[in-house]
Amino acid sequence: MLPKSGDVLRVTRAASVQFTQPLLFRVIRVHEWSTCDGWAWLDGYQLNTVGDAVERRSIYVQLKGLQPARVHHVGVQPRPRAAVG
Repeated sequence: MLPKSGDVLRVTRAASVQFTQPLLFRVIRVHEWSTCDGWAWLDGYQLNTVGDAVERRSIYVQLKGLQPARVHHVGVQPRPRAAVG
């Protein structure tokens, strides 16, 4: 799976031994740098559990270890409109 800009991934130890704790990652871009076959450099944002970006990172990962992820946004409730009278 070659990620694309906007993809949200779950990055675990399956993608690289450096990820002992899983993280959510939103891809900005995939670098076209020469790497080992099946590996890639990704630029993006580490996300918290509600999908907010908490840190910009560049990560080196094994593509077959990446997992697609979904982020559940906590929606803001709209305010009721004041009556006009």
